[in-house]
Amino acid sequence: MYLDQKGKEEIFTKHGGNAKNTGSAEGQIALFTARINHLTEHLKQNRKDYNTERSLVKLVGKRRALLDYLTKKDILRYRAIIKELGLRK
Repeated sequence: MYLDQKGKEEIFTKHGGNAKNTGSAEGQIALFTARINHLTEHLKQNRKDYNTERSLVKLVGKRRALLDYLTKKDILRYRAIIKELGLRK
């Protein structure tokens, strides 16, 4: 698997506060971003993998929904996670 338990713990520790805080919006957004980056690399090599393409589109939608939630809830947290992950260019 591309992301083992240790990798997930690192993501949640860095973005969610601690490894046990898996439900925080920032941690989920960071995890979705890692998965999106992985699937994007996979699709560069396997252009006709339409199932993965569909999964990628669904993940992007989930991340967008979480980002919208964070925008409404706390704009400063939104700006911080965007800057940390480099989502806006």
